[in-house]
Amino acid sequence: MKVSIMTPRNNVDLKIEKKKRRKENLASVKRNKMLYFMILPGFLFFILFKYLPMAGLMISFQDYQPFLGIAGSEWVGFKHFIRLFTEPTFFMLLRNTLILFAMNIILFFPLPIILALMLNEVRHRYFKNVIQTIIYIPHFMSWVIIVSITYMFLNIDGGVLNEMIASLGGEKISFLTSTEWLRTVYIGQIIWKELGWSTIIFLAAITVVDTQLYEAVEMDGAGRLRKMWHVTLPAIRPVIITLLILKIGSTLDLGFEHMYLLLNSLNREVAEIFDTYIYTAGLKNGQLSFSTTVGLFKGVVGLILVMGSNKLAKKLGEDGVY
Repeated sequence: MKVSIMTPRNNVDLKIEKKKRRKENLASVKRNKMLYFMILPGFLFFILFKYLPMAGLMISFQDYQPFLGIAGSEWVGFKHFIRLFTEPTFFMLLRNTLILFAMNIILFFPLPIILALMLNEVRHRYFKNVIQTIIYIPHFMSWVIIVSITYMFLNIDGGVLNEMIASLGGEKISFLTSTEWLRTVYIGQIIWKELGWSTIIFLAAITVVDTQLYEAVEMDGAGRLRKMWHVTLPAIRPVIITLLILKIGSTLDLGFEHMYLLLNSLNREVAEIFDTYIYTAGLKNGQLSFSTTVGLFKGVVGLILVMGSNKLAKKLGEDGVY
């Protein structure tokens, strides 16, 4: 059996090799300095608005008083976490958030993939561009506009849809205040606003699929559906998996503005989610430590879900996010 002994000569060689590698890395940075300058704004954005504010999470363990500051506020340990998990409101928030997220995954997530596949099959370039423009436009509207348009259509007093129902002899429906319709309206608005924009990533992924693969399956007699199933979908599967993992990471982060605009006293039982609760019970009432606790809980759950789903994807043979 051979035994490797580290000699002074070997140490010198290692130092020379490390020095050479550092010079090569420095030369590479100098060569690509413009690329690093392009990355710099995004890097600074994450440092200033994502990482530095994380220092404020410590107030979730305090009874934070703005006039005393973080250093002068009283430390209370896990008091706010105990309150969050023991309040009956927690289970209502968790139920509402998980149901809406499940509807988002089941009803919305597959639609951009299907739409991208359909648009990819359109051969008339002008018609394809018109369709893309029409479905992209709602993304650039704010949620205030989207909800306002919905209000004009679904309002029980003078709403277009309810007036049509009444003219046909039916009974008007309280779409905006009914607990039965709230989730349907919520998902419908997301589909209307984000469906077109979400197809961009999948269309971009489809454009890099090797055309020789399509030619090969055509020689075997495959039609458009079989080409989509056996070539296009497997080719964009890594993109689908990556976006799904990121989507799972935002399970408890559905967004504040959209649901807050739909929220009212009649549908609060099914409409109140963690994002709106942070505002109404935390910030609006001045309970800054408690609202930070809810936000920290959401972040930790999101991190665990991303890491877990990424690990599962790797076990199943996919690339994952990292």
